[in-house]
Amino acid sequence: MSVETPLLEVTDLTTWFPIKKGVFRRTVGHVRAVDGVSFSVEKGKTLALVGESGCGKTTVGRSILRLIEPKSGSVKFRGQELLGLPEAELRPIRQKIQMVFQDPMTSLNPRMRVLDLIAEGIDAFRLTKSKSERKERVEQALLRVNLSADHMKRFPHEFSGGQRQRIGLARALAVEPDLIVCDEAVSALDVSIQAQMLNLLGALQDELGLSYVFITHDLSVVRYLADEVAVMYLGEIVERAPAAELFSSPKHPYTQGLVAAVPSPDPESEPVQVRVLGDVPSPANPPSGCRFHTRCPKAFDRCPKEVPLAYPRDLAERGQAKFISGEARCHLLDPDLRDSAHAK
Repeated sequence: MSVETPLLEVTDLTTWFPIKKGVFRRTVGHVRAVDGVSFSVEKGKTLALVGESGCGKTTVGRSILRLIEPKSGSVKFRGQELLGLPEAELRPIRQKIQMVFQDPMTSLNPRMRVLDLIAEGIDAFRLTKSKSERKERVEQALLRVNLSADHMKRFPHEFSGGQRQRIGLARALAVEPDLIVCDEAVSALDVSIQAQMLNLLGALQDELGLSYVFITHDLSVVRYLADEVAVMYLGEIVERAPAAELFSSPKHPYTQGLVAAVPSPDPESEPVQVRVLGDVPSPANPPSGCRFHTRCPKAFDRCPKEVPLAYPRDLAERGQAKFISGEARCHLLDPDLRDSAHAK
């Protein structure tokens, strides 16, 4: 039986930003914003990319769309390599990969009416042949996000934050994408509005077969939306697993700390007693070995010396062709060290 190609496949993606100093602006180092990230997204599924501010997750999203040019790696959409693709060939693919930003006011021109804002992509990709067809397509996009045709005549400042975010989503939907990158799309909204937006995203996914890369610093908002969660720390993915398994049994100490900070819907559940210590180090000078060791309450002598491999989260599955429980980059999961007296 053939294995279906993932809709999006990211392999060893690396995006560094140069640090320039002096009168001649010479490069003296690099900010390693994204450093060897790999994941895939299946059609009709949601991957949540989570982590603290500054971990590189937004840079990943922008690198996928080549809004920022990666240093190296591979980004394949429907099996086609996007990195290095000429702009003329990349343009039609951008119709199928859209992005919804955290603050819609920065991406919505305040001088344009909603009709023209949503129609920008429609016009850019020449998807309609008449003004009436254009207007009909915009109206359909608004209805999909539970807004009405009457809203087409208004300006962005006349809407609430939640409504503006729906307009941003309608703008993406208007060009009929297959994948939407949601960059902190609900983080600026009140909790009740967040829930409405998440429910809308889920309903649209069921209706249209959409795939999402959902970028957020808040694990609680992806508990029910995500099929898989990838946890980032200082430019690397430290743990990846199906959402239900990651919440019920986080393996990496960093993930355990993030999950411990999320209020549990089950009042009888036992919280994971792990706290993340200190502040995030600079991505321009990440710690040696395991990048998390400077903040890890379980660190031992091997952690600052060696970069951890990606181990299966469930050691019982070791040796099988596919690890359904995902993987985590932590020395404590090394089968040869799990019973070590040195591990704390």
